[in-house]
Amino acid sequence: MASAGLQFFAFMLALFGAFGDIAATLLPNWKVNADVGSNIITAITQMQGLWMDCTWYSTGMFSCTLKYSVLSLPIYIQTARTTMVLSCILSAFGICITTVGMKCTKLGGDTDSKSHTCFAGGVCFILAGIFGLIPTSWYTREIISNFLDQTIPESSKHEPGGAVYIGFISAGFLLVAGMIFCTSCFKKQQGAWIYPPKQQHLPSTMQESNAGYNLKDYV
Repeated sequence: MASAGLQFFAFMLALFGAFGDIAATLLPNWKVNADVGSNIITAITQMQGLWMDCTWYSTGMFSCTLKYSVLSLPIYIQTARTTMVLSCILSAFGICITTVGMKCTKLGGDTDSKSHTCFAGGVCFILAGIFGLIPTSWYTREIISNFLDQTIPESSKHEPGGAVYIGFISAGFLLVAGMIFCTSCFKKQQGAWIYPPKQQHLPSTMQESNAGYNLKDYV
């Protein structure tokens, strides 16, 4: 019962991680630059994401521009796009697989089949967490290195936006969920290896009586 509750907890973490992955992939605020200028009325906030760049004016106007050209983008943005999409796909696969393999569901066949299915779902979650952690770390490194570079003007410097933090948290949720699923399955299999099922031995008197009965059949 405790293992089933732990699996359900891991499944909820994976759900939050998957939704956070999708949100971080689509949000335009991977890096933010707030330029107040000489007048607060003309203050603008520039946000750059994986798919679009947006500008928010203090007057309430909001405009976005899609990034149509892929080859013109820096290599870290191209990598972030690919790995975040892969993370979303793997997390979706993991949710579907673990739904079948969890103990609290009546899908997936016998206990051994459900255990193997849970292990496969946990591997999907771990890979999704790794693919989500790579772009957020690389993107943050680029932002910090540009921010500390003295040759870059202040107007071109940015800070990490909310999407980066959502990506980090989602990757952590997916990694923890995957480890819980894989560990619960491994513990179960390890217990089966250490304590194999005992074979039932018939008493010697019963074996002799059965042997005598078999001999009488041939007389």
